[in-house]
Amino acid sequence: MTITRSEGLHTLHIGDRGPTVAFCHGVFGQGKNWTTVAKALASGDGPTYQSILIDMPNHGRSAWTESFSYHQMADDLAEFLEPYAPLSLVGHSMGGKAVMNLALRYPHLVDRLVVVDMSPVHYRGIRQFNHLVNAMVTLDIANLPDRRTAEERISDDVPNPAIRQFLLQNLHRIQHHNGGKPKWVWQPNLQLIAGNLDALAGWEEPNAEPFDGPVLWIGGDQADYVRPEYNDAMRRWFPRSRLLMLKGVGHWVHSEAPEIFIPAVRRFLDGGRALARPQTRSAGVLAPKPRAGGLMAPVSRR
Repeated sequence: MTITRSEGLHTLHIGDRGPTVAFCHGVFGQGKNWTTVAKALASGDGPTYQSILIDMPNHGRSAWTESFSYHQMADDLAEFLEPYAPLSLVGHSMGGKAVMNLALRYPHLVDRLVVVDMSPVHYRGIRQFNHLVNAMVTLDIANLPDRRTAEERISDDVPNPAIRQFLLQNLHRIQHHNGGKPKWVWQPNLQLIAGNLDALAGWEEPNAEPFDGPVLWIGGDQADYVRPEYNDAMRRWFPRSRLLMLKGVGHWVHSEAPEIFIPAVRRFLDGGRALARPQTRSAGVLAPKPRAGGLMAPVSRR
């Protein structure tokens, strides 16, 4: 496992054999959130893969930008990933729109594409992210004694403990070299994100031909980001896409149902053979086994 930072992007590399796969997270995520998936792809009896887990611009340890645009995000990713091309891309939520843009604008760089719970459409009224941004922006971190206090202070606005933990992974304490008082900082560029929620929810029509490579489109049926009415848009831009819906799963598919997600992605990367069927399958929907414990990340419910 190695860490690199190049052209403003902080990355974590897992695995040392096989084709390369780059992972792009969603809003308020970090590249390390894909660690479980990457470690699974780097091991096993079958083909193995080298993974690049990217902190997206304005997130984690990557650099901040002055503006937000999926086209610009795709350009930055393409410049960084060109030495590894052709490679496969996996993107969730915001990262899903970024990798779709990249595949359309730079198709020569992309072998296969996995889009996780996202569609090439403009979403309207995504209140969940407005709510989360507001909870983070209004937290008084200047007078914060510890992380536990931070969790207590946002508990009324964010009652789900898993969502609170997900958000607070972005809160870091900085030690002053001159011995001054440490201070807390948010790693994401909250002001930029808060001011560009409509752009985050949007879809910029690229001046490009449809991507003719294979695409695995994975959605959770308890979220609203992959819906039947979005099929036409997906087929327009990605005519070779195959949809896999997971029953009883929300927006954070890879965290909520890794026992289905990981085998499905592995089989797709291996060459598009029939998807693994670790659970019963009905009408293109896979249902995960009941799992102990709560959610690992935010879920958008109907």
